[in-house]
Amino acid sequence: MPTLVWFRNDLRLHDHQPLDEALRVGQPILPLYCFDPRQFGQTNFGFPKTGAYRAQFLLESVADLRRSLRARGSDLVVRVGQPEAIIPDLVKAHKVEAVYWHEEVTTEERRVEQAVEAKLATMGCKATVYWGSTLYHPDNLPFGIDRLPEVFTQFRKQVEQRSTVDRALPTPAQLPPLPTVDPGTLPTLTDLGLAIPSPDSRAVLAFAGGETAGLARLKHYVWEADCLKTYKQTRNGMVGADYSSKLSAWLALGCLSPRQVYETVQTYEAERIRNDSTYWLIFELLWRDYFRFICDKHGDRVFYPSGLRGLLIDWQQDWARFDAWRNGATGFPLVDANMRELAHSGFMSNRGRQNVASFLTKNLGIDWRMGAEWFESLLIDYDPCSNYGNWNYTAGVGNDARGFRYFNIPKQSKDYDPNGLYVKHWLPELREIPAAKVHAPWKLQPVEQKRFGITIGVDYPHPIVDLQKSVAANEKIYQAAREIR
Repeated sequence: MPTLVWFRNDLRLHDHQPLDEALRVGQPILPLYCFDPRQFGQTNFGFPKTGAYRAQFLLESVADLRRSLRARGSDLVVRVGQPEAIIPDLVKAHKVEAVYWHEEVTTEERRVEQAVEAKLATMGCKATVYWGSTLYHPDNLPFGIDRLPEVFTQFRKQVEQRSTVDRALPTPAQLPPLPTVDPGTLPTLTDLGLAIPSPDSRAVLAFAGGETAGLARLKHYVWEADCLKTYKQTRNGMVGADYSSKLSAWLALGCLSPRQVYETVQTYEAERIRNDSTYWLIFELLWRDYFRFICDKHGDRVFYPSGLRGLLIDWQQDWARFDAWRNGATGFPLVDANMRELAHSGFMSNRGRQNVASFLTKNLGIDWRMGAEWFESLLIDYDPCSNYGNWNYTAGVGNDARGFRYFNIPKQSKDYDPNGLYVKHWLPELREIPAAKVHAPWKLQPVEQKRFGITIGVDYPHPIVDLQKSVAANEKIYQAAREIR
């Protein structure tokens, strides 16, 4: 009587408790991945829920998982359809005794697993659910999820002082052969209603989905390029592949386990160097944990317009300005370069995300959920907890938000792209403008525009807002907001 292991956002063989437990049972194992059509529908604001970059990375990750299972004597059963229909059918057809999977914490994912559990219960099939997405297991926290601190720093200090990280589980060397079942074929992007994205040579990295590529990236960044020792100093960069670890996409789909990353850092510290940078990578994993635990604690509040804080702000849904933002046509080079990078590669640096989110909410006053859904559609490293948690924070509606804080775009431009290398990389129309002037092209005199081969308002847009006036106006709206609980 086989055990069915349902793979979800855990597309790996290392540190995989459902698979590990299924092996201990000693029965045949039926590994399954479902492409749920609901994940390829539309968001509330009408964007593709899973855009082409995300979908391609997912397809590559599932294909890699299948290759890894086959190399160990098994295979991956692939189906297109709703898990609450597919899993019971497989249980019935193959007399499956138990179904194991990793649980999720956000609304849509929970709704699906609850539907699966309800169906299995009527069939007398056992469902066993495991936690496997964070560095720290909830059982090892110094507080229950219901008593999770509402401020990250309080969470971090208590966890660092009083919690331990469990060891990562090993990768199985061999797996039992797949029961007699049609393994199915992987859908294509066309099958999923998506066009094949064109690779852009300007992208920071050619992200390839899957555990194999994720482990290779970890090895490259930490050991081969030896970049971990300077991570804290370089992590706010925007040009090039190795200014930061770039592990987020593989972590988001579970191709990499955070505990595997943690153990790699520990080994590096023991064999090479331990410093602020090695600590800082773990610090970033803690932020990732925190957002997931916060979503577990507060349910779907992270998706409300009022956010975790419960702040009713008079957000605008100005589509003309939103389109200028998402198309990289706001007239502010740092914002536009980042939005074009996202549109052409499915990726954007953390520094860029903070700036464009601040601009959308604090300068344009636009509903933060529109930005969050656009990110959801495009980002290859999309994770609902981190994405919506960060948007809550930047919009000032997060549980740890500190009033009306915004990013000063001109200062950020000079601090993080002083020579204009990044904006010229993504905005070729600004290439001839000298570094001292490239971040404020609207200030160019007509004679300068002629000299640099650009006409503002034709080749590159005029600014869509006055930065200071727009901040002042949106701060008034923010201060007038009503807090609800």
